[in-house]
Amino acid sequence: LLVRRHFWRNATFGEIAELYTARMLRMTANAMIATFVAIYMFKNDYSLHFIAGYYVIYFLFKALVAYPGAQIVARVGPKHAMLIANVVSIPSLIAFSFLDEIGIWALLTYTLCQGSSMTLYSIAHLVDFSKVKHDDNAGKEIGYMNIIDKIAAGISPLVGGLIAWLINPEVTMWVASVLLLLAAVPLLRTAEPVRLGQKLDFRGFPWAMAWRSMRAEVAVGIDSTAVMVIWPLFLASVVFMQSEDVVYAQIGALSAIAVFVGLIVSHVYGVLIDRKRGRELLISTTALKSLTHLMRPFVVTPVSAVMTNVLNEVAAAGYAMAFMRGMFDLADRTGHRIVYVLCIEAALNLGGVVASLVLFIALTITTDAQIALGATFIFAGIAILFIMSARFPIYRRSR
Repeated sequence: LLVRRHFWRNATFGEIAELYTARMLRMTANAMIATFVAIYMFKNDYSLHFIAGYYVIYFLFKALVAYPGAQIVARVGPKHAMLIANVVSIPSLIAFSFLDEIGIWALLTYTLCQGSSMTLYSIAHLVDFSKVKHDDNAGKEIGYMNIIDKIAAGISPLVGGLIAWLINPEVTMWVASVLLLLAAVPLLRTAEPVRLGQKLDFRGFPWAMAWRSMRAEVAVGIDSTAVMVIWPLFLASVVFMQSEDVVYAQIGALSAIAVFVGLIVSHVYGVLIDRKRGRELLISTTALKSLTHLMRPFVVTPVSAVMTNVLNEVAAAGYAMAFMRGMFDLADRTGHRIVYVLCIEAALNLGGVVASLVLFIALTITTDAQIALGATFIFAGIAILFIMSARFPIYRRSR
């Protein structure tokens, strides 16, 4: 009875358990280096203006490869697509570790391989999880998935930061490459959850039902870029201004403290979603997230940075889980699961383009990094409110 109602507890032999295992290894590898990529460029004497312009191109490329990524998922299935994504990511990490030696070629390789890998993996994972979730307990299952992410995201930046500080940043990339290989192993233990050999078909897609969530996903992309790219740059250039590699460990420690708070609240949020309080959770935590971004320009000490990170994680876990529950339900309703996830992924990366472009423009107007970064946070704090505009059918019943 317990397994039938909560089959994510089916040890390592169930589809959910294997998906979680692969997800943890993948997120561990990504989190180990994602926080440090922009900082690594900054520490290798790339200007903030150049870094902002680079991320405009990077996220635009990711948006463009969403369509071929979705085609791969439709043809070979999400599990095989995740395997491909893990393998494709490895050359990017190895190349990026030689940024100081080969320069622009390292960035080009990273953009092509990592951009393709991240987009393909995201589409495949969302398709896979939306297919195997249990509708009656999806909130809890998303909560456990979020806990997996938080464990990986909590340990990895700290471990990666310590490796970068005590040895060198390049070793962090190599360790992450090994983890990506290991992450592929659990994915092939069970059959694909969707029909293979499909083709993308936009005919009959319910745009009227789905477009508001796509618009809201652009705001999610702006928020994600502000946290994963712009915030570490702010910490490195304003709060921690040391030139030594110790900055990697400091920012990694800040990330670890914050995400363990998210680990605690994830289960609570999952229960709220299953109790039909998802809409209220989405609105309240989005408002809190907006306030967090508006506070960032005024962070000048490590203590205030920790407090901001904790507040951010409490808000981020809430709105992300509520949004994801609504998104999975809508993917079911459209009857075009892969097409819908493709549109969501493209919208997410368009948000990254917008946030990076705002920073690029701000740095063009002023050479003061603190002012430019702060202005971008204020923009993000306003833009994120559009997440509230998502109209998910599942939450209409909870009003």
